[in-house]
Amino acid sequence: MEERFVANIETSIKSHWLRPSLSDYKQSPVTFGEVGRRIARLHLFYERCGIQQGEHIAICSRNCASWAIAYFSVLTYGAVAVPLLHEFKPQNVEHLVNHSEAKLLIVGDVVWEGIEPENLPEVKAVIQMQDFKLVYCKDDTYREVYNNLDRFFEEKYPNGFSSQDVHYRREKPEDLALINYTSGTTSLSKGVMVPYRALMGNLNFAKRVITNLNEYSNSISMLPLAHMYAMSFELLFEFIVGCHIHFLTRIPSPKIVAEAFAEIKPDIIISVPLIIEKIYKTKIKPIYDKRIIKNLLRTPYINKMLLKRIQKTLHVSFGENFYEVIIGGAAMNQEVEAFLHRIGFRYTIGYGMTECAPIICYADWKETKLYSCGRVVKEMELRIDSPDPYTIPGEILVKGQNVMLGYYKNDKATAETLRDGWLHTGDLAIMDKDGYIFIKGRIKNMILSSNGQNIYPEEIEDKLNSMEYVNESLVMEKEGKIIALVNLDQEKIDIDNIDRKSFEAILEEIRIETNKELPQYEQISKLYIQPEEFERTPKRSIKRYMYTHK
Repeated sequence: MEERFVANIETSIKSHWLRPSLSDYKQSPVTFGEVGRRIARLHLFYERCGIQQGEHIAICSRNCASWAIAYFSVLTYGAVAVPLLHEFKPQNVEHLVNHSEAKLLIVGDVVWEGIEPENLPEVKAVIQMQDFKLVYCKDDTYREVYNNLDRFFEEKYPNGFSSQDVHYRREKPEDLALINYTSGTTSLSKGVMVPYRALMGNLNFAKRVITNLNEYSNSISMLPLAHMYAMSFELLFEFIVGCHIHFLTRIPSPKIVAEAFAEIKPDIIISVPLIIEKIYKTKIKPIYDKRIIKNLLRTPYINKMLLKRIQKTLHVSFGENFYEVIIGGAAMNQEVEAFLHRIGFRYTIGYGMTECAPIICYADWKETKLYSCGRVVKEMELRIDSPDPYTIPGEILVKGQNVMLGYYKNDKATAETLRDGWLHTGDLAIMDKDGYIFIKGRIKNMILSSNGQNIYPEEIEDKLNSMEYVNESLVMEKEGKIIALVNLDQEKIDIDNIDRKSFEAILEEIRIETNKELPQYEQISKLYIQPEEFERTPKRSIKRYMYTHK
């Protein structure tokens, strides 16, 4: 009999009943048994209020234990979860709640402050995430059930709630599990319809390749749980294998992240490039760039010892107990990756997208190749739409268990993305003879030069971002020329006591130095200062369309 995804949640709750399950950082843990009890209360609330299986329930809050409980309650009830990124503007949250046709909204206190209930015509009630308190209701049934929920629960479980009372419905693989709205780097959000088979595919992948986690393991959840990457590999997998998950409940500062790693010593770390790059730029590069260190690194024996010392320091800063750091969600700066590779840091870079819930490619840190995002996983098929995929970049096309059903209420976008049985990712790549994938950029971002050459802005940005004083950059075409917006590293500029009058000279020097590394057809004509940080998605990618369409 084919395994069902929800059965894994049920089994984990029963098997780890007394073990710690979920903790808000520095708070007392909630046991698996308590998670089961709170799910049962929410199920009773849904049932008594007349919420049907297949109806939609939206969840919008920062990461916390209650977020996980609310999410599990929806999946195990048979409703469709609509997790929304809490960093969306209130108007965007209202729009997506309405677009998803959610009947109930479970919301964090901070998000709720910006929401206008009259803008949610289809929502019958709103529950506040932190204490599951009913904060808005336009259906008296919901209020009556909420006010009597303790009595209803005691009547249903007169002898108390035990592991024997945990029984969840069994879904069909093609059933819709959730609608996950993309964070929108090149366009506005689309609602990805994720079936249970895709959740199962990602779970089977994780069970197969991450074998060091068990009920005695610890993990940290610091990426937005409403994003598919974090949801699958910081929550679902860890919960199902019995991990104790610690949630960093606010946008984690470098100081809090470092403190949490040192205290919790996670057995696995899920990260995005920005976090790793920031650690490299602030902690390692200033030491690495010192003349005396550079000279020492040219001495063979001392070189080996020094790199080992740096590796040890970096491993300690991540808690030292981790098997590997899995990096995904965006491209990694090549200078940073080359350094991590050189010192033997335990990292790997994977590739995925919301439309595949999310995994497509992966390789263990011992097998990963420099600048690659791994090989296609067992649950998927992949091909590159190119006459010669080994030398000529082409679009990555995938099919398999992890692929979405389509975009919610958007047949046009679905037809454009799912064609001839393949999901068209929009990403350009080549592969090597061993099947490793090397991503070049996005089709929508690619620039065609006047002499017919393909220019990938991401590759130029990677070189710009490695230059001194550059915090971040965005490359685009304007009137047939390559230009770039550059956000300067103000902290470094202040330390070096550089005044604003010198900014133009700095930009010109950066442009000249970058162009030395670029072929003629990719030469940058002009750099412009981007005074504020770029607008970002919650996974910390730049919202390119906000700048390239001006």
